[in-house]
Amino acid sequence: MCARIRFQALTFDLDDTLWDNHQVMVETETGHYAWLDETLASWQRNQGQAPARRFAEHFPLETFLDRRRELAAAHPLRRGDFTWLREQALQWLLGEYGLEADAARSWAGAAMDRFMLLRHRVTPHPEVESLLSTLGRDYRLASITNGNVDIRRLPLGRHFPVAIAAGELLAPKPDARPFLAALARLGTSPAQTLHVGDSWREDVEPARRLGMQVAWISPHVDDLPLPAGIHRLNHVRELPGLLHSLGAEQG
Repeated sequence: MCARIRFQALTFDLDDTLWDNHQVMVETETGHYAWLDETLASWQRNQGQAPARRFAEHFPLETFLDRRRELAAAHPLRRGDFTWLREQALQWLLGEYGLEADAARSWAGAAMDRFMLLRHRVTPHPEVESLLSTLGRDYRLASITNGNVDIRRLPLGRHFPVAIAAGELLAPKPDARPFLAALARLGTSPAQTLHVGDSWREDVEPARRLGMQVAWISPHVDDLPLPAGIHRLNHVRELPGLLHSLGAEQG
């Protein structure tokens, strides 16, 4: 068995690699904003301070998105720290809505608590739990994400003794630093590590530049040849077959 293992470690992207992320983000984005609007309006009524227009009427969701983009442009070092950008944008809007600074900070924090609750309602692909359990017997595993899911809050977190949140490092992928941090904590070299991810720009290119091989999760078939060391998969469930074939080639 050991003779067939090509790599010592595997690093995984999370969103759209271990689960489909689009619907989660839609529900999280709209859900936490609606929660803030409704809960804030109830609080204002109880305080006898109900304004003529509710928060989300005054600042529609698109305005919130615009403020986040403005903040990212104004603070390029924080562009990948999505939690910070969101909370700061909410605090800014709540202040413009008329809340005192402390109240704006408190409500922004409460809205982000709601956001993080919804954000972690992900549904991993059915094969992922058993896949990681099996792979963890032969490889050291790490996660590297630009998103703000804290894998330690999910049952899958037990499979990842190393978890890198690139935004918190202020170095979102395709920056090399999250990969280097994972490799250092895993105690492996790039040549000994396979990265698994769905984004060509954020996963394939930076890992390849470091000398890692990559399992690229991409169901879009084309006829263009891939560079050496880049292996296209339709789904993460195909990863064991890839590792088996690469191990057989090495053996």
